[in-house]
Amino acid sequence: QVHLVESGGGSVQTGGSLRLSCVVSGSTKSNDCMAWIRQAPGKEREIVARSWYGGGNTFYADSVKGRFTISIDNAKNTVYLQMNSLRPEDTAMYYCAADRPPCPWVPDEYDTWGQGTQVAVSS
Repeated sequence: QVHLVESGGGSVQTGGSLRLSCVVSGSTKSNDCMAWIRQAPGKEREIVARSWYGGGNTFYADSVKGRFTISIDNAKNTVYLQMNSLRPEDTAMYYCAADRPPCPWVPDEYDTWGQGTQVAVSS
């Protein structure tokens, strides 16, 4: 059983940066799927970034490509999401999620979720 705890959300102005962290505990494998998924009020969940826990197989949504970076520090059992050049449309609850491969393309198919961390970007 994998347990995920996110942190690092907050409020920033347009153009600012935040780094989200997701501490992973429990039994994991290098090809487990780790994703950052966001949900804004009134909108569907969106996978913004995904990677294997051991690295590789990285995916970014077009909406964040070039601005967000997912990385994993296996020594610290932590998945990061570095978010730069933030925009008001990035405002959402951000969740860390995990699943066994093959990595789901549908957010709701991830079977393990953290509690979420709120990101608010003001103009």
